[in-house]
Amino acid sequence: MKVDIKSDRIVIVGGCGHVGIPLGLAFAARDFDVTLLDRNLPAVDTINASRLPFKENGAQEILERYLGRTLRAASDPALVQTAHTVIFVVGTPVDEHLNPKVRNVLHILDEYLPLLRDDQLLVMRSTLFPGTIRLIGNLLERNGRGTRLAFCPERILQGKGIEEIFKLPQIVSGMTPEAEEEAAQLFSALAPKVIRVTPEEAELAKLMTNSWRYLNFAIANQFYMIAEDSGIDFEHVYQAMTSDYPRAKDFARPGLAAGPCLFKDTMQLASFYNNNFFLGHAAMLVNEGLPEHLVRQLKRRMGGSLRNRRIAILGMTFKANNDDTRESLAFKLKKLLEMEMAYVLESDPYLPETLPLAQALEQAEGVILGVPHDEYKEIMPSVPFVDCWGIWKKR
Repeated sequence: MKVDIKSDRIVIVGGCGHVGIPLGLAFAARDFDVTLLDRNLPAVDTINASRLPFKENGAQEILERYLGRTLRAASDPALVQTAHTVIFVVGTPVDEHLNPKVRNVLHILDEYLPLLRDDQLLVMRSTLFPGTIRLIGNLLERNGRGTRLAFCPERILQGKGIEEIFKLPQIVSGMTPEAEEEAAQLFSALAPKVIRVTPEEAELAKLMTNSWRYLNFAIANQFYMIAEDSGIDFEHVYQAMTSDYPRAKDFARPGLAAGPCLFKDTMQLASFYNNNFFLGHAAMLVNEGLPEHLVRQLKRRMGGSLRNRRIAILGMTFKANNDDTRESLAFKLKKLLEMEMAYVLESDPYLPETLPLAQALEQAEGVILGVPHDEYKEIMPSVPFVDCWGIWKKR
C-alpha cells in the first residue's frame, strides 16, 4: 500500500509536552500539516505566541519559521476528525505501588473514540506497558472502529529531541501489515532508518532501553558510594578505570539518575516480569538511595550535624543545562536536608524563582551539587561541598 503522506494532516494529542513538541516541529519542518492538540491552555497559548514552554535545542528557530504555515496549536478535540494521522503522546504511568496504570491510557482513548474514523492511522508514541497496544486494538474493535493502529515509541534525549528525531532510527510496529507499512512510510520522512518489529517487541524495546540506562547509572553510583565510604577518592579510581581503556569507554559517570522515564520504565519492566527483575529493583535502591548518601557525606564533612546550617543545592533540574524539573532527585535532597534541620538554599540558573548563584554561594555554609550545569564548572565553593558528578576538584 502506497500512501501519499505529504497530503495528510497530523494531529498530535498531548502535543504541547516534551515529546509532542519536538515531534510536531520535526513533521512541520518536513512540510506536513501539523496540529499540536493539548488541554493545557497556557501551553497552547505559549506555542501560538511563538514561544516554547521549555528548553529544546533548535526548536525556537523551527517554531518561528513554521508557525501559522504548517504548524499550529489548539485545544479543540474535534480537530482529531480532520486528520489522517492521529498521534497520541500518552504513556503508561506507575502508581504509588510502582505498578503500571494501564487504565489511564485506555481512559484517554475512550474519550477520543467518537472522534476517530476508520480511514485514519492511530499512532501511539509514548511508553506502553507490554500488552497495552493489544488492549487498545481490542478497544477499537469492540467499538466498531477500523482505525489502523501502530506503536512507534520515542527514544529521544530530552532537550535534544529534534536533533535526534532526524538522526536516530525509528522503531515501527503495527497491529496490521497495513498499519505497519503506513507508519513506516510516515516516519521514513523523518528518520534515516526505520526498524520494523512486532508491537510486543516495540513495547519491550522501549522499556529495556530505559532500564539499561538506569542500570548503568546504578553501577556507577554504587561504585561511587563504595569508594567514598571507604575513604578513597572515586574520581581517581574512575580516571584509572577509564583512561585510554577501550572496554570502559562507555562507563557512566555517577550522578542523580532522575527524570520522568528511567525509573518509571524500569519499574514497569519489573512488573511485566512478575517482579522478578532483581537487577531493576537493586538499581532503584541504589539510585534512589544516592541523595541520602550525599547528605551523609556533607554531614561528615561539616562535623556531624547540619542543624541550623545553611546548605545550598546547586542545580534543581533533573539534568544538566535544561529547565526540566520532572522527577528531579534534587527535591528529595532538599527534603532530606530539611529533615536534618538545615536551611536549604535552592539555586538554578534555569529556574528564575531560585536564588542567584552568587547569592547562594555567599550565604551557604555547605554545598551539594544537584546537577552539573555548565555555569558551575568554573566555580569552586569555599565551604565544604559534595560533588558526585566530579566537576570540582577535591579540596
